[in-house]
Amino acid sequence: MSDQPQDLQQAHAQAMRDYMAWRRWLALALAVTFLDQVTKLLILQKFAYGDSYVVTSFFNLVRVHNEGAAFSFLADEGGWQRWFFVVLGISASIWMAWLIKTSPSRLMSFSLTMIIGGALGNVVDRLAYGHVIDFLDFHFAVLDGWFVGGHFPAFNLADSAITLGAVLMITDELRRARQAHHNATHTHS
Repeated sequence: MSDQPQDLQQAHAQAMRDYMAWRRWLALALAVTFLDQVTKLLILQKFAYGDSYVVTSFFNLVRVHNEGAAFSFLADEGGWQRWFFVVLGISASIWMAWLIKTSPSRLMSFSLTMIIGGALGNVVDRLAYGHVIDFLDFHFAVLDGWFVGGHFPAFNLADSAITLGAVLMITDELRRARQAHHNATHTHS
């Protein structure tokens, strides 16, 4: 007697668990996007463009607009970059959502989720305002010479999520490469 119906049931149950896990990752990405948008709305309500509020000796809340990408890359290009970054952000998010389905680890899934959430947060800004709202301004004397007045370029929670996701993705890749190397050297010993 064949175990085919039971195997089919197990495969279906696993597919449902995978689908539900994927949905949870995407819900987390949307939560990151939502939190990013809430913080930006608060800045828009409380700050005029260019305003700054000193929080500590090294941190200010500010309101600046970035029409480009990281470090204002392409900010002065006349407007086409807005739509380029919208398409890039949406396309990358769709691709990463698909990658989560085949992700080799929870850490990789989390890193992709953070990048999606951040990318979509900045896409919302570009669609709603034509630029990204940045408001976190860190400054240190040691940065003077690299950045005007030692101020690292202002950023937002979406940028932080993207950076966290990228760092965790690299960490996961290095961990898996080290494990594969370890397994290969101990298999041939």
